[in-house]
This record gives sequence, C-alpha cells and structure tokens, in this order.
Amino acid sequence: MTEDEPDWEFKERDIAILQELAHDPQISSRNLTEVLAEKYDIDVSHVTVSESIRKMRNAGVFREAVIPNEAYFIFALFEFKFNPEHFAEGWREAMEYIQNDENTLFYFLSDGEYQWKSVMMFQTREAESRWIHEFYKEHGKVVDNIRNSVVTNVLKFGTSSELFDHLPKGGE
Repeated sequence: MTEDEPDWEFKERDIAILQELAHDPQISSRNLTEVLAEKYDIDVSHVTVSESIRKMRNAGVFREAVIPNEAYFIFALFEFKFNPEHFAEGWREAMEYIQNDENTLFYFLSDGEYQWKSVMMFQTREAESRWIHEFYKEHGKVVDNIRNSVVTNVLKFGTSSELFDHLPKGGE
C-alpha cells in the first residue's frame, strides 16, 4: 500500500454513497438518505450518511476539489521531457514549481519520453505563454522540451457513478 492509498473496507452503503455523490456532488445527506432507501434498499439515517461521508473523506477514499466551469479558463495539457544532463541537480525544484503553481489542476507522472504531465488552467493564451517562458527561465536546464496541447472542448468532466461498481465490497 502506498502512503496515499486509503486503508478502507467498503460496505455496500459506502459504494452506493460514492455512486450517488458522483452522480450529484451537491446532494444533501437528507436527500441521499432517501435515494439510498428507494434505489438501493438501504435504510439509514441522514446522520449515518453524513458520518459515512465524513469518515470516507477523512480516510482519503475520495478527494474534493473546487474546479471552475471550463468557460472561465483555458485548459491545457503540458508534457515535460527531461534533459538528463542537468536533471539530477534541479528535478525536485522543477517538480515542486509545477506541483505548487496556481495554474496546475492535475499533475502526474507517467512512463515514456514525456514523464511529467499536468493539466493546467489559464485565463488567456497569453498567460499560458508567459507561464512557459517563466518556467524555462527558472527550470529550463531540467527539461529538453515542454509539449503543450490546447484543450478546445471539454466534453466530459466528472466521475461516472458506475465506476464504483468495481470496488471490492467488504463487511457490513
């Protein structure tokens, strides 16, 4: 188990709650209690539902993030190719620069030639261009190339509730 992996044994109720939260993240615990009873034949109080959500959130079962509507920002995929000659001396600072930057929405490691990737948000294309310029000024020795792709249309943004059907169920 990794440091970030939650230690959680899913109950049928937990999976149903996650499915319904994925379907409607703003649903109240009272309304969720009604949905659990009607759709899943799970009879619990809204207090129990609130407590379950709080415990799962605290255990890291799911994360919450405020993500603005895509109409307000320009989204871009950035991919970073390393320069092995200078990587050892500056990789951590460059990684933390991207990770902690206000424009970074999602940042991850991958395999292949471009091993750092981030989804970033900017108010304008000019702001995106300035970010790339500043990054190269600060950390240009670490990367051989930054490949950036404009995200032109966001067609889906969210978790499908059916995904939670595949979680392992434990005890009740």
